[in-house]
Amino acid sequence: MEKNTDLFEYVLRMGDDSLILGHRISEWCGHGPILEEDIALTNIALDLIGQATNLLDYAGIIEGKGRDGDALAFLRYERDYKNLLLVEQDNGDFGKTILRQFFFDAYRKLLFERLLKSSDIQLAAIADKSLKETKYHLKHSSEWVIRLGDGTDESHSRIQESLDALWKYTNELFYTDEVDQNLLKAGIIPSMEGIEEAWYENVTSVLEEATLTIPTNNWKQSGGRIGKHTEHLGLLLAEMQYMQRAYPNMKW
Repeated sequence: MEKNTDLFEYVLRMGDDSLILGHRISEWCGHGPILEEDIALTNIALDLIGQATNLLDYAGIIEGKGRDGDALAFLRYERDYKNLLLVEQDNGDFGKTILRQFFFDAYRKLLFERLLKSSDIQLAAIADKSLKETKYHLKHSSEWVIRLGDGTDESHSRIQESLDALWKYTNELFYTDEVDQNLLKAGIIPSMEGIEEAWYENVTSVLEEATLTIPTNNWKQSGGRIGKHTEHLGLLLAEMQYMQRAYPNMKW
């Protein structure tokens, strides 16, 4: 594959992660458990949508086919999205939302830190801007995981159930294929091996403080990176794309 084709695919994957998780978190607007969290979650959603805008706009430039960030966000079919299965999972209760966010934040912080050294100047610049936001996201989500896990019997039980449900999706965070291998050789992206090791160490430390137990089964779920998704994504896209599908090329 040519460099631009690989880079487009990689940036698209990152953009889709931010876009889909940003939409998921936005569903909490007006429904947060307390006013402060309602505002915090809304701001995190806005940060993620901002990251998605930067990444998808850049993906459109790399592709060179006249598609901008809006077209990539709203005018693709389900199998064309390359986001992680983790980020499309339903919100569930507050604990499940926070745990999903924590897993993703811990991964994205490590990735952005290493992308600062990317030989692709634009990708490094996006990582630099996004890292500042992601550090806050990780601080917020990790503190809540500890608070809920080491809290009441009910909060502990609920977030442990969420951990049991979501853990099988975490292996896909470190998915690699020919696209990643080619970009790694070109010095554009970092190796996933070091990121996976650091992620597991950081996540395990927080889960232990939260008195939570990592599932012992070895079941791993993947497919998002190649366009194979759970039933949740189709429903999400039906809502997210409605206005653009109903009123093509509409602008605010």
